[in-house]
Amino acid sequence: MTAPRVIPKDVPLRLVFLGCGNITRRHATLIRKRFRDVHLYFASRDGTRAGQFSRELGGAGSFAGYPSALADPNIHVAFIATPTAQHLELTLAALAAGKDVIVEKPPYMKSADFDQVAAAMEASERRVFVAENYFYRPLTRTLRKLIADGAVGDVRYLIVKALKEQKTGGWRDDVKIAGGGALFEGGIHWVDLMASIGLSVKSVVASAPGYNPGHSGQIERSMLVVFKYVEGAVGTLFHSWDTPSLLKGLRLSRIYGSRGSIAFESNGLFLLVFSKSPRFIFPGFRDISGYGAMLADFLDAIRSGGEPEFTLAMARRDLQLVEEAYRTASEH
Repeated sequence: MTAPRVIPKDVPLRLVFLGCGNITRRHATLIRKRFRDVHLYFASRDGTRAGQFSRELGGAGSFAGYPSALADPNIHVAFIATPTAQHLELTLAALAAGKDVIVEKPPYMKSADFDQVAAAMEASERRVFVAENYFYRPLTRTLRKLIADGAVGDVRYLIVKALKEQKTGGWRDDVKIAGGGALFEGGIHWVDLMASIGLSVKSVVASAPGYNPGHSGQIERSMLVVFKYVEGAVGTLFHSWDTPSLLKGLRLSRIYGSRGSIAFESNGLFLLVFSKSPRFIFPGFRDISGYGAMLADFLDAIRSGGEPEFTLAMARRDLQLVEEAYRTASEH
């Protein structure tokens, strides 16, 4: 692949959202506040909805349909925020139209889809970025640094709790459109956390209470995933969308090492390091979800032609781990 294009700082970066839902509203609101050099456009199969989003969110324009948005030569970037089943087709169309692409998680229905994406990137000389905000969360960054610095010695066990009640509806309850259940749709973020704290995942095994993959269209709501790491550690991820928790999502997780431990609130509110030098850490509230850091990294990479911190290879790894979790769960 030839060198990515560079967009001068004095040229507005023109980005169109494909899909006008809640996540588009969240990203657009943040971009408008923090990245004034980005001009936003909105596209939907419902042109009226796209126009409404543009008016409400300070957009520069709207499109009735995705083909017209991608055909506009002034657009630099397509941000795909539609149901998962549409991601691959829209990614390939956007690359063919000469746009860089940011695609929401989960990126594609299966990890093998990345092969088509890689070929299309090579042919178009454009790039794809997968919007994995958990990689950029202050919590994840802090855990990476603590583990790298040996704050608790060699990591032995990770116990991560991501238990809550979350109601869904619409396309998220249709496995043919969503691609999977709770672990696929939301748990993939937590899988990324388990794989992005400085340890290398060797294998995963999963079990889902009450889940029978043999029942056509059934979507699991809870999954226990066990990770084994090259470094010798073992991790457990408790993920659920049908298990009540304090304050609808307040959970305490733990990392145990050879010389201490780390207790942390799973959402990233605080960390407690128990070692020779005990510490109470607030990772950061301003960008607790990591969206701001993620967008800053992606937009800078698109402008400069540099590499983002979260790579396409990492995104593929995460999806492969989720696929393996489903495969092993089906055997239990």
